[in-house]
Amino acid sequence: MAERDAARRAGPARQRPDPAGKHYEEEEEEDALPDSDDEVDLDKPRPIQIVLAHEDDHNFELDEEALEKILLQEHIKDLNIVVVSVAGAFRKGKSFLLDFMLRYMYNRTSPCWIGGNTEPLTGFTWRGGCERETTGIQIWSEVFVIDKPNGTKVAVLLMDTQGAFDSQSTIKDCATVFALSTMTSSVQVYNLSQNIQEDDLQHLQLFTEYGRLAMEEIYQKPFQTLMFLIRDWSYPYEHAYGLEGGKKFLEKRLQVKQNQHEELQNVRKHIHSCFSNLGCFLLPHPGLKVATNPNFDGRLNDIDEDFKKELRNLVPLLLAPENLVEKEISGSKVTCRDLVEYFKAYIKIYQGEELPHPKSMLQATAEANNLAAVAGAKDLYSKGMEQVCGGDKPYIAPSDLERKHQDFRESAVKQFRSVKKMGGEEFCRRYQEQLEVEIDEIYANFVKHNDGKNIFYAARTPATLFAVMFAMYITSGLTGFLGMNSIATLCNLVLGMALISFCTWAYVKYSGEFREVGTAIDQIAEAIWEQVLKPMSDNLMEDHMRQSVKNSIKAGLTEQVSHHARLKTD
Repeated sequence: MAERDAARRAGPARQRPDPAGKHYEEEEEEDALPDSDDEVDLDKPRPIQIVLAHEDDHNFELDEEALEKILLQEHIKDLNIVVVSVAGAFRKGKSFLLDFMLRYMYNRTSPCWIGGNTEPLTGFTWRGGCERETTGIQIWSEVFVIDKPNGTKVAVLLMDTQGAFDSQSTIKDCATVFALSTMTSSVQVYNLSQNIQEDDLQHLQLFTEYGRLAMEEIYQKPFQTLMFLIRDWSYPYEHAYGLEGGKKFLEKRLQVKQNQHEELQNVRKHIHSCFSNLGCFLLPHPGLKVATNPNFDGRLNDIDEDFKKELRNLVPLLLAPENLVEKEISGSKVTCRDLVEYFKAYIKIYQGEELPHPKSMLQATAEANNLAAVAGAKDLYSKGMEQVCGGDKPYIAPSDLERKHQDFRESAVKQFRSVKKMGGEEFCRRYQEQLEVEIDEIYANFVKHNDGKNIFYAARTPATLFAVMFAMYITSGLTGFLGMNSIATLCNLVLGMALISFCTWAYVKYSGEFREVGTAIDQIAEAIWEQVLKPMSDNLMEDHMRQSVKNSIKAGLTEQVSHHARLKTD
């Protein structure tokens, strides 16, 4: 943009008109916006930051006190509100345009509202250069009360937004600001440079979808008016400057054709489905003086006549009383009081983690690419393991199953690495680790499936319960015989519980009902087996083996002694 390369006039103070035609001294640039902790002074019209951008954690915060002080003033809080917002890429002249809107609002009854030729442009802060100026979302502290032709009064609010795609903002930051401004505005001016390119439409699709996700129970088009504003239009011989030329140009750009790729068709269908009204205005270049003069401060005598002529048509098109679009949500008109609550609700949604995070095209493609490679590798592993211990395969020894698992796991990881993937080594390593974790989870399921085929494993629960019943029966008889009735009673109680558990487990296995109960009985039996019966059987086996070895050694020694004795006798 030419005006984005212009610098504001140097000087300690500038003048800003009020509705009555008076002027207020504006402080130097660093004092133009109040700190969020300072009290908002409504006696001095100026831009007020209502959505604060935190660069350290890329989060946004609503200054509720500032917003309430502006919108809950007694004379406007119950009026229906008109919100005109300007959004788009950074350093494209959004604040510059809004300041001409301010001139119109303060001087709308005058045919010369655009101002004098030597009058500097003031209002929302703007400057030349390549670094961003506006952050978060700002609104003008004065809400204008306008009488519409039908006799009703409405409140008009002007909103400025942080430019998208600067070097300090993530895709999520850009999407959040654009979505918030679109959700809360009745007219969103989409500020573009020179043309409508396909990436402009794709970004619009992403940002509006991010806004639509945050809105619940959408029964109709979620947003109202979108005005494409094409700055520095260089082809008036194809489409004339202004609204009519813009309308024909937009129809051509958003036309859905049968021979278009599905992706291009979806973008255009999405945009049509999101907005109730679509418009386009072609604005000429403001002139070389604006683009090349570092001391340009918005004076009209430095701006080309064509630009000023079209500006006189554009601003009333948006802000004239007969053209004002009142804010509606779900078909109901919104008052200033309502808008405060909507702002609070929407900012909470974007501060939370309910919504997916928008990603750059490269990151989204790299994720899809790596996830496809993970899915292919998992499929290779699963098919291999199915051949070894699938549903119709017999039981396999755990050691053999472990060995097969390691072989197929290595093959799956090797296939994942062999696939060409986007994102770089570090990015892909995360997905390889995810693949290995998911393979281990699949292996655990195969182990359980294989154990279910082991008849002895399947019989572990009834065997354990039967062993408990037998042990309790013997113990109860012995303790009862010895007169220890309390212990005998306790053993009988445990025996009864084991018997009931056995009968319940048998019913669950037969009927397939109350599977949670059957699982709990299996887990208890597993614990008894692992903690009590198995250690006891291992100890008995160990003692038996030790005794057998001793007996074998003794028998061997006795045999040798007898043999030596016979040899001596002979």
